[in-house]
Amino acid sequence: MTKIYIYCLFDRYDNFLGVYSSLQAINRDAMKLCNTGASKVWLFDANTKKDCTLVNLRNTFKGKCDYEIKYASSATTVKIFKTKLKE
Repeated sequence: MTKIYIYCLFDRYDNFLGVYSSLQAINRDAMKLCNTGASKVWLFDANTKKDCTLVNLRNTFKGKCDYEIKYASSATTVKIFKTKLKE
């Protein structure tokens, strides 16, 4: 049995925006949605503020399931939720 993880994208009002199987694709779309304000986009993980890079996203999610992080800028916020696909 293979483990398949999926990543769900939500806006700041908890509206569902999409489901992804690729970290690269969800990072790209989350950056596009957040990059509307005057400030930089940040990754927030358990009150820790990090640069919003694919490497930081991958390392944050590594070994975790049913876990949520946020991308935030001065204008908006999006949430990424990692979960396991259940058969």
